[in-house]
Amino acid sequence: MAEKLEDLNLPLTVVTRIVKETLPEGIQISKEARTGLAKAASVFVLYVTSAATNIVKNKNKKSLTGHDVLEAMKDIEFDRFVEPLSEALETYKQAMSARKSGAGKKKDEDEDTEVIEEE
Repeated sequence: MAEKLEDLNLPLTVVTRIVKETLPEGIQISKEARTGLAKAASVFVLYVTSAATNIVKNKNKKSLTGHDVLEAMKDIEFDRFVEPLSEALETYKQAMSARKSGAGKKKDEDEDTEVIEEE
């Protein structure tokens, strides 16, 4: 568990980058607004995590999965985000699968390569 309450906050730099990428060209955001957004995002993440943890406990499971988070989003009445999150989760899974298979291919290629040492 976190030692201090501040340890639970999302990094301000990450939130700032996301906000700047989202805002239209030429729009600035104050430091106070960035801090407020970072705190709000942190509270939201903790809220969703708590709801997902309750789902996991009720099912007597030990691991929290992406599916549990999606179910939690429905439970806390954020249904409109479930479809985009499902798509993002599927994209992430495909990327990880491609990365793993790419790493496996590279490993196979490395094993097939014969090393010749010069004396």
